[in-house]
Amino acid sequence: MIHIFKIAFRNLFRYKRRTLLTGLLIILGMVMVIVFSGISNSFKGMMIGTITDSMMGHLQIHKKGYVSSIDNLPLHLNIAANGIAELRRILDDNDAVEAYSFRIKLGAMLSNFEQTTNIRLTAVYPDMERQTCPSLTDRIEGVTREAEHFVQPGELILPENLAQGLKLQNGDDVVVVATNKDGSVNAVGLKVAGIIEGLLGPSGRDGYMHIHDAKELLRITGDEINEIAIRLNNLDALKKAHKQLDLELQQFKNSQDKPAFELHTWAALSPFSSIATIVDLLIITVKIVLIAIVLISILNVMMMSVYERVSEIGTISAIGTLPSKILALFLAEGFSLGLISTIIGNVLGVTVLYVLNLLQLTVSFGRMKDILLVTSIAPVELLTITVIVLLITVVSSFQPALKASKMQPVEALRHV
Repeated sequence: MIHIFKIAFRNLFRYKRRTLLTGLLIILGMVMVIVFSGISNSFKGMMIGTITDSMMGHLQIHKKGYVSSIDNLPLHLNIAANGIAELRRILDDNDAVEAYSFRIKLGAMLSNFEQTTNIRLTAVYPDMERQTCPSLTDRIEGVTREAEHFVQPGELILPENLAQGLKLQNGDDVVVVATNKDGSVNAVGLKVAGIIEGLLGPSGRDGYMHIHDAKELLRITGDEINEIAIRLNNLDALKKAHKQLDLELQQFKNSQDKPAFELHTWAALSPFSSIATIVDLLIITVKIVLIAIVLISILNVMMMSVYERVSEIGTISAIGTLPSKILALFLAEGFSLGLISTIIGNVLGVTVLYVLNLLQLTVSFGRMKDILLVTSIAPVELLTITVIVLLITVVSSFQPALKASKMQPVEALRHV
């Protein structure tokens, strides 16, 4: 076998120009896939991190049926005190959970005493919310205190577009009016303590308030929430953590003997997950293009090699070389060309990613500006790309190699 590969390498360099052009095509395809995969995966990770770290968390728990009517922000599907205690116990005992935040989401009317508009509010304990969504405060302007206390009782974090529309600034007084689950209307006076930028533009109407104010506004006497946002220690273990938590939540049943709670990943709740899916499809498309380049290139060079060496094939067949040896020789040529090209392509692709990191490229996602894009590619993905290319080189070499091995010596020698 070693002798076959020695001959294969020697044959490749007999046709330097053709080998160089084919190798360059494979190398170019490898570099394109590595760089595109590195940048795309890094952008996808940045996008997911921005959404989960500043707004959603990685997982969310609600009472059964809440998500199906989430647009109405239903208050009759709140989680009561005993449910909160059980969920707290489960989350505290789970090693995969880094932090969690209790929330009350509600719809309300906001007034500056001259104009009134609707607003969606998320009531939180600021210390829990900060640990669960550490990038949230990066979007808030005007808060000078420590990030763990970005909103206090009596304060309101106002969305940017509402602040501009109602001409409100930090320190201004507003009134928030809401209807509780029993249909009673109540109002509280709050002070604007910060302006939060919308994640994707000025159309957002989501503000933040302290959960104590929400309880007063909704006339909640005990502990009630309607959402728990969860942050995991490792986002890569999302599926495993989701499955484990979901199994633990199945033990809780409602009066109809059905699951009392529902658990969703950020992707199941956010339309941005479709963007991540599109990125994955683009990466797959580029890989398919690479396969096509390698297939056509190797097939072409091997077909030409067989055509130009018909007489040579006839000679070695006439002196007793077995068809299996001829088949192995041409397969070794295709494999060797693919191996050399993939090694060079891997080195160049990783080098390009390293240079891009040295240049410290920044991107913007929604209202998040100048986010540093750190490009990388997993060793497993490099190995996968390499294996795919090598398999394609062998497959594309097989037909020409088989043709060469089946040539009859007499017919082949006529081409001399």
